[in-house]
Amino acid sequence: MSNIAKLKNDILNGVCDSALSELYGSADSVIKMQRQRYAEALDEFNKIYPEYTEVSVFSAPGRTEVCGNHTDHNNGKCLAAALNLDVIGVVAKCEKRLEVLSKGFKPDILTTDDITFKKEEQNSSISLIKGICNSFLERGYNIGGFVAYTTSNVLKGSGMSSSAAFEVLVCTILNHLYNDGKIDAVEVAQISQYAENVFFGKPCGLLDQTASSVGGFITIDFENPKAPVIDKIDFDFEKSGYALCIVDTGGNHSDLTGEYAAIPVEMKNVASFFGKETLRGITLKEVLQNAKALREKFGDRAVLRAIHFVNENDRVDMQSKALKENDFDAFLNTTKKSGFSSYMYLQNVYTSLNTSEQGLSLALAVSDNILKDRGAYRVHGGGFAGTIQAFVPADMLEEYKNAIDEVFGKDSCKVLNIRRHGGVLAVK
Repeated sequence: MSNIAKLKNDILNGVCDSALSELYGSADSVIKMQRQRYAEALDEFNKIYPEYTEVSVFSAPGRTEVCGNHTDHNNGKCLAAALNLDVIGVVAKCEKRLEVLSKGFKPDILTTDDITFKKEEQNSSISLIKGICNSFLERGYNIGGFVAYTTSNVLKGSGMSSSAAFEVLVCTILNHLYNDGKIDAVEVAQISQYAENVFFGKPCGLLDQTASSVGGFITIDFENPKAPVIDKIDFDFEKSGYALCIVDTGGNHSDLTGEYAAIPVEMKNVASFFGKETLRGITLKEVLQNAKALREKFGDRAVLRAIHFVNENDRVDMQSKALKENDFDAFLNTTKKSGFSSYMYLQNVYTSLNTSEQGLSLALAVSDNILKDRGAYRVHGGGFAGTIQAFVPADMLEEYKNAIDEVFGKDSCKVLNIRRHGGVLAVK
């Protein structure tokens, strides 16, 4: 029996259930679904690459922002978490060939001898693979060949960072196949960020990659963006009695670049008044004492966004403390305050360019009227369109999901969990 056949047999017969429950939760329906998902991925790999019979399965999760809405670009703090949605890769080791075939896409094919940057490859997955390989070598690590078939259930365009999950997956494969797993999760995130910044051409921060690589709840302090301080919080969300819901409102993301770009610009304008490049270190007292001069120079919205930034940093500390002390009620209360601040001060819940489309506002209104004084809800990610996040009591989950789906369509409410592990060798 080949390794693939044995691995599939073990998965379908429950031998790997303990490993799967660590990644996805222990509910019978979840384990059953993941058994089938892994088995189908093994079958697909075997069909495409019949010459390879010894494989392992790797996994890297998507992420969710929990607090710290639009703070990282001004050297702020944020709280994020890995999700039980992930990209998995069935992988076989080979000599120099590097081939990644993602379900629904054409394969990326290269060799370890040809990982040079090419301008025409920017904004493509092959550029990410090359960037990761280059960063491994620059840091003194080993690279080598592999073939991989990947499949992902990380929702695209929902603020869950499918790109970071892919980057972390490739890093995790190279880490285990050629470096004995010795590269720690933070360095994996830094390598992934390098690939996206330099080779892919997107000037992203480190939030997405770190949340995906480290797993669980984490806080990240970007006071020194070149060396962010990361703290992993030991909290078992599955025992909280709540579900994490991401609501896809189906909003249109087009023509929002200017709206997103205005947020850091306005915050940094306020910082310049105090002789600083970013808002980090400026107090609420300073902003309020100078509000008259600030609004005259930069407008009212810039002042409001500065107030959001200062208070949001404090909320990250408050939420971290609540989780460490297992005080989930305090966590929920602060989550709600973060949502109100994004709505009232940051003002990224709908765009002033199209006031007839306010899907996020409507989703928050539905959440407020269903949950009332229970649970919490807030804008998710960049805002203006897309998704909201809600923490829903288990006994209200069916009512909440039905109400959301009634407004925004079937399965617009995704019920998720917090995953305690980042990029891993899942089963072998």
